Amino acid sequence: MEMLKKLFAPVDMTDGSPWKKIVLFTVPMLVGNIAQQLYNTVDSVVVGNYVGDNALAAVGSAGPILNLLIVLFVGISVGAGIMVSQYFGAKQREELSVTIGNCVTLTGIATLFVMVAASLVARPLLELLDTPKSIIGWCHSYLLILFIGSGGLAYYNILSGILRGLGDSMSALVYLLVSTFVNIVLDLLFVAKMDMGVNGVALATVIAQAISALLCLIRLKKMSTLFDLNPRYLKLQKKHTVKIIELGLPSGITQAILSMAMIVVQSLTNSFGEMFIAANVIVMRVDGFAMMPNFSFGTAMTTYAGQNVGAKMYERVEKGAKQGTAIAMGISAVLTSLILIFGKSLMGIFTKTPELVDLSREMMGILAVGYIAMAVTQSLSGVMRGAGDTMTPMWISIATTICIRVPIAYGIAFLTRSPEFPGGRQECIFISLLVSWLIGAIITFFFYKRGKWKGRAI
Repeated sequence: MEMLKKLFAPVDMTDGSPWKKIVLFTVPMLVGNIAQQLYNTVDSVVVGNYVGDNALAAVGSAGPILNLLIVLFVGISVGAGIMVSQYFGAKQREELSVTIGNCVTLTGIATLFVMVAASLVARPLLELLDTPKSIIGWCHSYLLILFIGSGGLAYYNILSGILRGLGDSMSALVYLLVSTFVNIVLDLLFVAKMDMGVNGVALATVIAQAISALLCLIRLKKMSTLFDLNPRYLKLQKKHTVKIIELGLPSGITQAILSMAMIVVQSLTNSFGEMFIAANVIVMRVDGFAMMPNFSFGTAMTTYAGQNVGAKMYERVEKGAKQGTAIAMGISAVLTSLILIFGKSLMGIFTKTPELVDLSREMMGILAVGYIAMAVTQSLSGVMRGAGDTMTPMWISIATTICIRVPIAYGIAFLTRSPEFPGGRQECIFISLLVSWLIGAIITFFFYKRGKWKGRAI
């Protein structure tokens, strides 16, 4: 029982061996991120096997629009995580309580806005992207259900972010595993048994996310030794609301711009037809798992840096940054090797069409080395965000996406047009992504070494 309490206790990352604290914090979060990735992956596997390749393409084509329209949640989550970790590190109970209460209220407001606005613009956006007529109806109904039920998605992301800011990555993991299991069961029930198609997949996701959000809220209510969660803290206070938005806005803007760039690239992807759209979906699902260590270490480094910056322990921040980045690169190298070796088997999970499996494996091979570069980008960006510098990672992401990825993708497509490939070579989509990752890692390392992030603590 005592061991279980320690496992779920908030982690103070301001003492002990940096790499051990980072790894112990990252492992449950990594498992949780993998479980979260299963949401989309199981959706794709069930749809691809029980409905068909066009339905698989429909679920994937909806992704960029979904990402674009949930940027408010991303912003609040990032701002909340940074403030919570720094106030926790500084042991400021009142400030911590107000921050968490204001986050709960802001999330409710953002959810109502997304439910209404996103539902209205989803169809026009799909038409603007020249989504094939064979899948546009499925895309729209899938998005509509997710947006109307977006409360679960919003509150899980914000509340689990608060838990991680407090050093509790284990609770978020357990709740996510529960909801992932529910999602898988409901996917099979709604699609395989009840023949609800793409709509069944969306409904299963909404229900599962709502369960995970409720479990996070119950856990936070029980952490009364660290902060207070009562109605008076739900009232928005200008100082904290502005700071949450100020810290989270760059990440929200980044997500919005990246999603818009993905939409622009999705338009190019759509021009290559349903087969390539489906291959792109498969690659992105596998890519989601390959990126998990990088995202997990990035979030861990944000919490680690936030707590130590709050305690004004800058040398410890740099020591942990070096150790955490090295471990993240090593794990990415191993995962990349496994993906290259077992690539065809992985792609075969999503579809039984041999041509689609081969095409997906070929595209995945282009991205392979980029995951090691992304380990550097995510870890060092996490350190800068945790210290309160959310602007630098934002500008780097915007520059590598808008100024590098999009022009390269369309440039290669234009230069490789031929009678055999009238729209250009399909590889342009993934070559452009690889180049943007490599350059992004170099730029991120440069700005981290400059050290201006050290003066941004709240």
